[in-house]
Amino acid sequence: MLIDADIGYVNEDVDPTLDLRDEIDRLRTEKNAVILAHYYQEAPIQDLADYIGDSLGLARQAAETDADIIVFAGVHFMAETAKILNPSKKVLLPDLNAGCSLADACPADEFAAFKAQHPGHTVISYINCSAATKAQSDIICTSSNAEHLVRSLPEDEPIIFAPDRNLGAWLNRQTGRNMVLWDGVCIVHQTFSEKKLVRLKMRYPGAPVLAHPECDEPVLRQADFVGSTSQIRKFARESDLETFIVATEEGILHQMQKDSPGKTFIPAPPDSGCNCNQCPHMRLNTIEKLYLCLRHEAPEITMDEDIRRRALVPIERMLEMSAAVV
Repeated sequence: MLIDADIGYVNEDVDPTLDLRDEIDRLRTEKNAVILAHYYQEAPIQDLADYIGDSLGLARQAAETDADIIVFAGVHFMAETAKILNPSKKVLLPDLNAGCSLADACPADEFAAFKAQHPGHTVISYINCSAATKAQSDIICTSSNAEHLVRSLPEDEPIIFAPDRNLGAWLNRQTGRNMVLWDGVCIVHQTFSEKKLVRLKMRYPGAPVLAHPECDEPVLRQADFVGSTSQIRKFARESDLETFIVATEEGILHQMQKDSPGKTFIPAPPDSGCNCNQCPHMRLNTIEKLYLCLRHEAPEITMDEDIRRRALVPIERMLEMSAAVV
């Protein structure tokens, strides 16, 4: 077994004759492990997870689990959040290289300097950030509860919102606020093309566009519904319409199709011809890496205890303030 800074995952051949789903089921039972997966994971991982959800749902599950081991099929900041909430549990991530462009765009030291330029501001940080940035925040939010949390604060309270400028700008438009925004973006949601989306709408008249608020404002202008991945899934499941255009990472389409086998879900096109509506970080996790991770109980998430304690405060505040948010 080999894990180092250059590898970031268990580097071991997997017997091709193994039924990996059966082996993962056996191991999680033996080890009292739970597998939490984000909607943006590949379909085989979603299909074997104990819980599939967006960042808010995953944070709640991480806070409530009685498992000894948490295997997080997602990206680094998600596994960090689980560790912040469960310091005594072993938290594993199949590939430590599964990062996030938003988290990477907001280094903790630069964010500290940014905060110092705006004294007296309450800091709301999107959960897509590092533990060290969370530790400098007053409230953590997700795309599911962000608007609720912003509206919960007094209208005259000055706010810094980080690290997603698109989500922050959308919240400003929704709430009439003038929050100070950190200049970060998601590489997946930034890539959707308004021009191509308009053409797609012409091909499928009557098909609503469902968009994530991390998208650019021109794309959101074309949307009929803006919401988190869970909210997008719920909208499509409950709608009487049959065809939908979806502007978020295409991994969500797997659950949407399972919810509504008779409906048609069309991924919104990226600006280029690449497969850019797949998150390259999320897709670093594979079922083989998940198996090896659980078998060897590695790679494990660790962090400085002082940072963990300080990051816990705004996460717990989020969970308390958004208890009624679904």
